Amino acid sequence: MKLAIAAIGLIALSHTPSLQAEGEVRLYTQRHYGSDLKVYEMFTEKTGIEVKLVKAGADELIARIEAEKDQPQADLFVTVDAATLDRAAKAGLLQKHGSEKLTGRFPKGLSAPDGTWVPFTMRARVIVHKNGLENPPVNYADLADPRFKGGVLIRSSSSGYNQSLLASIIAAEGKEKATTWAKGVKENMARPPQGGDRDQVRAINLGLGEVAVTNSYYLGLLEKSDDPKDRAAREAVTIVFPNQKDRGTHVNISGGGIVKGAPNADNAIKFMEFITSDEIQSLYQDLTSEFAVVEGIEANEMQKRWGDFKPDLTTIHQLSENTEEALKIFNLVGWQ
Repeated sequence: MKLAIAAIGLIALSHTPSLQAEGEVRLYTQRHYGSDLKVYEMFTEKTGIEVKLVKAGADELIARIEAEKDQPQADLFVTVDAATLDRAAKAGLLQKHGSEKLTGRFPKGLSAPDGTWVPFTMRARVIVHKNGLENPPVNYADLADPRFKGGVLIRSSSSGYNQSLLASIIAAEGKEKATTWAKGVKENMARPPQGGDRDQVRAINLGLGEVAVTNSYYLGLLEKSDDPKDRAAREAVTIVFPNQKDRGTHVNISGGGIVKGAPNADNAIKFMEFITSDEIQSLYQDLTSEFAVVEGIEANEMQKRWGDFKPDLTTIHQLSENTEEALKIFNLVGWQ
């Protein structure tokens, strides 16, 4: 199926709906993964509800929802960051879902305490290092250790993933320690920040550094890539889930919340229930290598090879209040 994706605009997915159509659900979504379309098609085939999309950056979508709040056009706001969902909820843009099927389905701390949004998938911010590295990092703090001077590969501070990580460090350890950490990582960088997460892993395989930071699912994409160079890059590194002896590895989610006054709120609830069903949670692990967010879903074989880990579920709802401070710290230490 081919779709012409505008920067922002309404996109109707073409399906063969069930015999009795049940209307539509409109998603304002930051997600850009092609595999989502397969899931949306499955939802329409099962329910007869047509999925319509508006794709853009999170800030642009929030601004659009605010502009339309007197006459809402969106049913569901979907983003890739818990802090953004919390920000939308605090701004009064989301309403409680009220679904018994969704209530209590997720680990404590992984969904909105007030019921305004739920997670769809989870990712971990992991460290990778070249195979055979002596005295490898085991905690995020190790990335700032002088023993890795000239060896750390990490993307720009403009990355929402790095902003989320630093916000979690502020929440867990305070601004002073977070600033010291960011300064130390900046001083240890093998090169100025460039590229995405996969580029950091590729750079290790090219001998440009020893350790890197990446989202877990990018390792799955490298491992399953059609490009032999990408598969070689994945094979060249060892995965570390940091901070397993204290707060756990920093995680974040993709998730969604019903827009206040949504014209198709009931359909949005059905969509959320479908996305978080056992079947689709397992499917997403295979499609995108993201982790399931529903308790009791078994990891797939590739994820099992990565190893079990303890996620940090204590700082997720403190990310939004610390993101601005994280940006100030990045600027202060000169992390581009």
